[in-house]
Parts: sequence; structure tokens; C-alpha cells
Amino acid sequence: MTNLSGGFFITLYDEETLKLYLNQGIFGFLMKPTITPSSRSKHYQILSDYSCSREGSDIFFFLKRKIIYGGKIFGNDNYSSFYINGKNSHLGNKIQAPLFWDESNRSCYNKTTTEGVFTVRHSEKAQPFIFQFSTNDNTGKYICSDDLYFELGNKYRYPLPSNSMQKMGFCTLTPGEVTCLLDLINNSTDKINYNITPEITKNGNYETKFDKNLVSLDDSFINEAQLEFTILSSLEPFKNFLQDNYILCRQVPLSPFKPMNMDRADICLYNISCPIQNGTIPNIIIELKKEVADKNAYKQIIRYLRWLEKITTPEEFINIKAYIFSKKFSIKNEDIDSKYNNKIKLYSITEKSFISIQ
Repeated sequence: MTNLSGGFFITLYDEETLKLYLNQGIFGFLMKPTITPSSRSKHYQILSDYSCSREGSDIFFFLKRKIIYGGKIFGNDNYSSFYINGKNSHLGNKIQAPLFWDESNRSCYNKTTTEGVFTVRHSEKAQPFIFQFSTNDNTGKYICSDDLYFELGNKYRYPLPSNSMQKMGFCTLTPGEVTCLLDLINNSTDKINYNITPEITKNGNYETKFDKNLVSLDDSFINEAQLEFTILSSLEPFKNFLQDNYILCRQVPLSPFKPMNMDRADICLYNISCPIQNGTIPNIIIELKKEVADKNAYKQIIRYLRWLEKITTPEEFINIKAYIFSKKFSIKNEDIDSKYNNKIKLYSITEKSFISIQ
């Protein structure tokens, strides 16, 4: 398989907004403006989604049972490919990023006295992080969402991000899902006319790309999502053992379909050169703990591996590896599962090296 790419599945709620984003080649998640995120804030969860992007990732919008193709993300190739928009975030305030996309000027929103902040259903929102994407002949083409789910259900007997994103408005896609979607979009003859006179346009003279030097593994992390964001923003610190080219996903379901509480891996990496089951199964699983990884973190990894062993061939399963990243570890020899122990490694983000179980 060639030309694998990552992707994003983004829920929208009205056609006017969809046409605006397609016309301008832009998307910004509506977020609460937050200069100092708290440990309970969703700020870094959303940033972690953004941080999975690389130049060439595909954007798909979901609106009223339609999946509409956007385009290919541009910006950065080897690390997170998004733009910092204004000062209404920790990163934007840190570098005093100018505002180049301002939806507060749209007639459907109520502008506030703070630049780039507007109210949506009585709640203040901003768009501090922006995807920009290049359009092509497929932009605006769409399929019925059932077409995707029938195709995935016919090929794969396990949950994937796109068919298990209940209560999520924004998720990463595995390369296998992206391939499936692109095939369906290519064959579609349905297309939305997005050649409109936009109500607002971007100011392209002041765009600020995300820079990997804005974050560091030496930072103090307020929650695991911040650690997740930091790792996903660039794999360069781990190039001695993650030297291949990967597509990055986060919060990927790695369990059977369940009514609730589906097990989701923090980070999944899909090897472009050696995809497993068309790029729907990760080659690398990473479980994160901000402070101390104990036997529960180890058992979580075991659950992932038990499930993956059931849905892969022995030849495929042998190519799957698992890591636990944490500052410290409280895992003892009696916690070890001998069957999977050779697949699991513990990486200290403090020592920047692997450690052995004592």
C-alpha cells in the first residue's frame, strides 16, 4: 500500500459554516479562551488532536449524515501542522500571536470586547488553533455517512475512530479509514457548491505556524493531555527507537465494541512502510502517565495487546510494540505478564531512556 495519510473527522452543524471553511480552506475548533489551562480543562485534549496533524493530512467534515471532503493540511511536515491564531490561548499569549482568522465578525455570532472572542449560545468562544488546507478537485464532494460505515463494517470487525466517536466533535482517523474515505469520495458524483462570497476572509499576512520549540519534555505537565500533546507535537526526541515514518492518532479504540467505557489507547502510531491490516491496526501503542505508572497502567497495555492478538495474524502481531511513558514507575516483577513482557517497554521521560522493572 502506498500514499497512506492521516486524517481528521470534524463535525459541523450548519451548511453556511461548511461552505465558508471550504471556500477559505480553513478550520478552527470553537474553544473556551484560556490563557492558563487548569488540570480539568479540555484545552490540551483539543491541542493533542491538532498535534497529530502533519502536512498532507486529509480533512473530512461531517454534517447531517453527509461526509464532505475538505482538502490536505499544509504547514509543517515533520511536526504538528497547525497555526496559532491570536492571544486567547497559552501558546498564543506566550508568543503574542496575531489574529489572522476572526469569526467574531460573523453575523451569526455576538462579538465581545476581547479580540477574537465571541459568544455562541451564551458561552464565550475563540479559535486559537487553526488548520489550513489546500483544496483540490475532490473538495466539496460528499458521500452518505452510511456508505463509510457499511464499507468499514464489511472489512473490519473491530471499532475504529470514525465509527466510535459518540459525543466527540473532532477525532483523528487511522490511515486505513482515510484510504477508504478517499476511495469513496473519488467515486462520488455529489458535490456541494462552495463558491460563495465569504462573510469573512483570513488575513494571510500574519499567520503563525506552530513551532516544536514551544514545548519541551522538561515542562511541568498539569495533566496527561499536556504530556500527550508534547509527545505528539514531535517524535524527534524519540528518534532512536521511533525512527520510521508514522501517522499519528490519539484516543484510538482498542477493544471490542462495548456499550460504554471502550478502552482507548492514548497514542497510536501507524508505520507508513509496514501497515497492518491496511493501516487500521497500530504498529506502536503508547500509554501515558504524567507522574507514576503503576500496575494498572501495565494491565491497561495488556488489555490492548490481548485484543490486538485476537484481531491480527501471528505474523502481524509480532510487529506490534507497546510502550509506557512516565516520569516514574511502580511496577514490580510480580505484576509482569510473561506472555507479553517482551512486547512492552518502559520509557522514563525524566531520564530520557528505557528502564528495567526492579
